[in-house]
Amino acid sequence: MDRSSAGISGQYARSGYGYNQPGNHGASSRRGRYRQATVRRRDNTQRTTPERNKFCHSSAAGPSQYLLRRSVNPAQNFNDLTRQETIADLVSTSNRLGHGYDGKNHGQYASSIKKYSFAAKRPLNRTEQSQLLRLLQNFTATRSWNWLSLTTTLHSFTSAGVFTPHKSMDGRVKGTQAALLSTLLDAIIFKCNQKPPARNIDARGIANLLWAMAKLVDKGQKQTPEFNEAVAALLPLASAQKDQFIPQHIANLLWAMAKLVDNGQKLTPGLKEAVAGLLPKVKEQRANFEPQGTANMLWAMAKLVDNGQKQTPELKEAVAALLPKVKEQKTNFEPQGIVNLLWAMAKLVDNGHERTPELKEAVAALLPYVKTQKEQFNAQAITNLLWAMAKLADNGLEQTPGPKEAVAALLPYVNVNAKKANFKPQEIANVLWAMAKLADNGLEQSPELKEAVAALLPHVNAQKKQFIPQHIANLLWAMAKLVDNGQEQTPGLKEAVAALLAQVNAEEANFKPQEITNVMWAMAKLADNVLKQTPALKEAVTALLPHVNAQKEEFIPQHIANLLWAMAKLVDKGLELTLGLEEAVAGLLPHVISQKANSHEISQKAKFEPQGTANLLWAMAKLVDNGLKLTPQLEEAVATLLAQVNAEKANFKPQEITNMLWAMAKLADNRLEQTPGLKEAVAALLPHVNDQKKQFIPQHIANLLLAMAKLGEIVELNVVTSMFKSLVCRISKNKNTQLSQKDILMSLWGVMVCCARLSLDSNNNNWLEKQIENLFNRLENTSPNNEEGQYTIATAASWLGRACPVFPHYPTSRSKRQSEVRHLLQSCFPSLQIEEEKSLNSLPPVDLLLPDHNMVIEVQGPSHYVGGDFKTRNGSTLLKIALLQKAGFEVIEIPVNRLGNQDLMKPYIDQIKTRTGIQPQGDGSVSTKRRWADETCVTADERQPSDHGYLTAEEHSEEQTGKPAKRKKKKSE
Repeated sequence: MDRSSAGISGQYARSGYGYNQPGNHGASSRRGRYRQATVRRRDNTQRTTPERNKFCHSSAAGPSQYLLRRSVNPAQNFNDLTRQETIADLVSTSNRLGHGYDGKNHGQYASSIKKYSFAAKRPLNRTEQSQLLRLLQNFTATRSWNWLSLTTTLHSFTSAGVFTPHKSMDGRVKGTQAALLSTLLDAIIFKCNQKPPARNIDARGIANLLWAMAKLVDKGQKQTPEFNEAVAALLPLASAQKDQFIPQHIANLLWAMAKLVDNGQKLTPGLKEAVAGLLPKVKEQRANFEPQGTANMLWAMAKLVDNGQKQTPELKEAVAALLPKVKEQKTNFEPQGIVNLLWAMAKLVDNGHERTPELKEAVAALLPYVKTQKEQFNAQAITNLLWAMAKLADNGLEQTPGPKEAVAALLPYVNVNAKKANFKPQEIANVLWAMAKLADNGLEQSPELKEAVAALLPHVNAQKKQFIPQHIANLLWAMAKLVDNGQEQTPGLKEAVAALLAQVNAEEANFKPQEITNVMWAMAKLADNVLKQTPALKEAVTALLPHVNAQKEEFIPQHIANLLWAMAKLVDKGLELTLGLEEAVAGLLPHVISQKANSHEISQKAKFEPQGTANLLWAMAKLVDNGLKLTPQLEEAVATLLAQVNAEKANFKPQEITNMLWAMAKLADNRLEQTPGLKEAVAALLPHVNDQKKQFIPQHIANLLLAMAKLGEIVELNVVTSMFKSLVCRISKNKNTQLSQKDILMSLWGVMVCCARLSLDSNNNNWLEKQIENLFNRLENTSPNNEEGQYTIATAASWLGRACPVFPHYPTSRSKRQSEVRHLLQSCFPSLQIEEEKSLNSLPPVDLLLPDHNMVIEVQGPSHYVGGDFKTRNGSTLLKIALLQKAGFEVIEIPVNRLGNQDLMKPYIDQIKTRTGIQPQGDGSVSTKRRWADETCVTADERQPSDHGYLTAEEHSEEQTGKPAKRKKKKSE
């Protein structure tokens, strides 16, 4: 656009002259000439034709001046404001007065456009905006305009929507819009940077300009370098004139700065200083804030904090000063004010603000008005309200009738607005997230909530390509949470999940750490219910895993805990343990190990919370149980977490205690080699089981019974007895206790192990035998479809002396050490009859049976002990020995680490001699028999089949080293 017609703007090119030219007195002198060019006012009532006094002075009332002074009402024709002659008159005045023109008439014209917009109760529509801008090609601001004209023009045009960008704007119209805004910004920058400062720069103008620029950005205008320069020029003025601002200015300024920052403006020192200067004024003038100002300021402070502003003492004091005003003004807030206030308080709390009595009272004061004004909330307001309620609930707001009633009042309107397709993609994501979070915090899955979810799901599918990664992550998280809390797995939900998984693949490179975490967590949760192991799920997981490794340094402890939990859960549900998954796990483990530093060396944010520690131990146990290699790094990570258990023992909740004890039992069961701290961690947790016993649900109890049983002799007998008495009673007292078949089987196995320990120690176990019978009866006429369950039923039948309702198939295998002991005994006692791998009373096969003497010899490898220490027997070993003794067999246990040493083996040979009454042949030298056995035993490489099965490579490694092989435990063990 040619700016020559704008008079002075053409003479001050931006790239040329500075704002402070030596000897430049043009602005003041021109203003003086303009003030002298006065014309006596005349009666203007007849000046309605463009012909009369066409070239009158700017202070005279020509056609444009008459129009501008007329009141504007909603019925006024917009054409009155957009007549060609009106604009021509403004341009003529500007050209004629040149450097002496102060922009007054232009400001008045802009103000009339704003009045029209306000009277119409809406900004200009696209047609009106286009019609106006086509006439404003020569409506150009200059540096000679005074401060009032500049502030009035920019503020008025912004309020009316003149600068709002639209997608399908005509290029010429768009150019005019950009040029007009550019000239205004240039003149503002010039005024702000004049030295000495330009006269009449007032507080109201500063507030209005910053408000207008924030509004421009909020409506989609780009933050150009010129725009940012104008903001930067205004901020020092805001700081300098802080004492001049009235409450409305303070509210508008804080709102503007918050909105600018929320739209990408950096938190510069100038902006921080301006905010810091205003905050004390909030406290000083709190008595004079109107309801809208109160709402805007709390919203602004919440936005600033959410974008990095520190919660300084001044900010906290400002918030504290305003909260009583919320309660005081509660009847005067408009619907938008209620939304902004609840959103602001939720956001402040979410960023660390204390839940003070004043804050709780302010929330409680507003909630009834959500219910009474529910019909006035639009889709965006409903979204923000539900989000606020969810965040407040997530941060400890009690689920009193107030919040519940407010949510219940809003849910039907979710349904209505969803059917009308009023929700945008971000709002769909936020509403579903909020409902999921509320359900997770105890909100009942009411018919209204289910209907609201069902109404939104089709829009997820329809708008799938418009969701950014954050939306995708939040939506998948929300659906997983809703299903986890009882939402039905409808076809609509499955379609929505499938649509989002496809978008995970499409957007894989754009997911941030938290989003990757949420998606992986959601997929793991949904794998339990909706997804199973679909190709779409596998593809999405495969797509994200490389980004876990690539961004591993950016994950915070909570992310790491959730990611490892998710990977373990997915593997447990059938996902292959691929190289990519192993690499992702390996990449995260160093962050777990880093926790072993002294607590004072780690910031609070860098620490794992108790729930994270529990999830991590569970995850590692699951991964190992499903075949993950026991690397030194993984063992170190486990040791680090076990130390954390001891340090945080008082802070674990019932489910976390359950998960950790289960994990420790499973890790021990998989022979995690001599884990440091395992015994101490178990001992630290067990007292808290008794302390919190009333809070354990049946599923927790089943897992606890199983865990303590697996840990065997690592837990002292008196502690086990005490625990089982309190936990088993909770199940048996109420026969209607909801226990799944799996839970009953776990409980039954655990109780049998405890019975076995009491039996082996010659203690009374009658009270527990009754519980075995009770649990066994609850399984009557059921046949588990897995081997482990069948083994448990067969074992219980044997213990109770009942007919076995199932016929489990026990795999048999002859180990090298077992064969070695047989050959040794056979050479020492040639007449001794020995049988191998014999199954007795529906029990797993014994290693060696001496049928003539009712004696069983068990050759115990590392898998029979907790941690492979050859001292602490695990639950399976204890139960098998007790059952054999109960059946009338004498049992001799020979740990494999005794073999090969004559002195260590002599007591066992003597014991067999005493019990059988058979004298050993020759000198009974163990070493001689050992050499003979070595020559006759098969090697692992030959793998010669026998009547009793095969010698495996793992067993061969175990026998040679005396250490546990890296393999999964046999079912029969």
